[in-house]
Amino acid sequence: MPDRFSSTAPRVAIVGGGLAGLAAATALVTRGCHVELFDARRKLGGRAGSYVDRASSESIDHCQHVAMGCCTNFLDFCRRTEIADQFKRYRTLHFFGPDGRRCDFSPSRWLPAPLHLVGPLLSLNYLSLADKLGIARAMLRLVRTDASDPPTAPTVLDWLVAQRQSQAAIERFWKVVLVSALAESLERASLAAARKVFVDGFLAHQDASHLLVPRVALGELYDVRVAGWLRAQGVNIHLESPVAMIVGDVERASELQLVGGGAIPFDFVIVAVPWHRVGALLSPALLAAIDPGDNFASIPSAPISSVHLWFDRPLTDLPHAVLVGRLSQWVFARELENRADEHYYQVVISASHDLSGRERQSVVDEVLADLAAVFPRARGASLLRWQLITEQQAVFSVRPGLDTVRPTAQSAVSNLLLAGDWTRTGWPATMEGAVRSGYLAAEGVLAKLGRSEKIVVPDLPRGWLTKRF
Repeated sequence: MPDRFSSTAPRVAIVGGGLAGLAAATALVTRGCHVELFDARRKLGGRAGSYVDRASSESIDHCQHVAMGCCTNFLDFCRRTEIADQFKRYRTLHFFGPDGRRCDFSPSRWLPAPLHLVGPLLSLNYLSLADKLGIARAMLRLVRTDASDPPTAPTVLDWLVAQRQSQAAIERFWKVVLVSALAESLERASLAAARKVFVDGFLAHQDASHLLVPRVALGELYDVRVAGWLRAQGVNIHLESPVAMIVGDVERASELQLVGGGAIPFDFVIVAVPWHRVGALLSPALLAAIDPGDNFASIPSAPISSVHLWFDRPLTDLPHAVLVGRLSQWVFARELENRADEHYYQVVISASHDLSGRERQSVVDEVLADLAAVFPRARGASLLRWQLITEQQAVFSVRPGLDTVRPTAQSAVSNLLLAGDWTRTGWPATMEGAVRSGYLAAEGVLAKLGRSEKIVVPDLPRGWLTKRF
């Protein structure tokens, strides 16, 4: 397609086609920048991607990604790129207690936040009344806790023990909510990150805890629909184009050197790759200026496992479920378009450190036992096939004090910016954090051009009662 930009339009290279890079490209191309996006893979989306199951020819997500109503910037990105209609919003979460009984967690439409959660909390019949009252008190204390995150801050588990939360409350409530949201275990995760989840994700607004699940495969969302939208806006997307090195000095990044040969100059470069890949992309001079202590590479990671299961019959009519007190954490059902004789489910296990070294079949057997314990139909279903996928570096680990290491979007080099959910967004490893980072990097580019423009969308407004608390 012909170049729609003037010869004086700033040229911006974005290295990395995950959500952070896509968000930065979306923000900048609509503000008059000439954007070129480079990704070493064949498809866009990064970790939010899909693969083709050979047996069914269906696109299957590597790991299910969901958003919440509090994810204001992710939802803004979806609206801008015209994929908002590809998500289904759920007000109710379906919990299954250790005894297999179902509890629907549905916030009140009529009570103000945070009182809208009182009824759902009381409905969790696998918790004692004393535990429910203790959880409510701890949540209020969490809201009033200092939001800073020094390295000496306690982990979530340490704080919960200090709040005299019972073992049942920790295992059946706090662990269930936080391990999935933070993708890290309670004994590792920071208190500040937990506070962020509860304040923004549950307590601040009536719509904050709504669950948004894609209607289509992630590959369809990002590699097809968002990519098509970006190309229509004029973004040049270079797939299977790994960058060998970003060249420059302490003053500025000058050009991209590609693995296949050739060097391309740019006015700005946004590095939107995972933290453990940044150092390998930068020339020695740039690395010395941006991360002289090699701190990015020291950021710890956390694994996420997904178990993909195909059965000969449906297990449940529910689109999703949360399993309490089991290895399996979330279960997602998806209808297959091309195979009416198969029924597909994905089980997600966040912070799956304990699965390392376990025999794969034993993991699947335990997951099947979990499903049979809560879904009666699963007891007579035949498993046709399965796959277990574990991404060891799925997300950065939200340890106490990590914000002292997470960089801001603006690096020490004037025209080189950083993006990715691992940068200092104020959020844990989420799609919201990734999009915010891309928007922050775009704001940095515009600021260098003398354009002070706010791209990041504000959080949901906090209810009057939440503000009082």
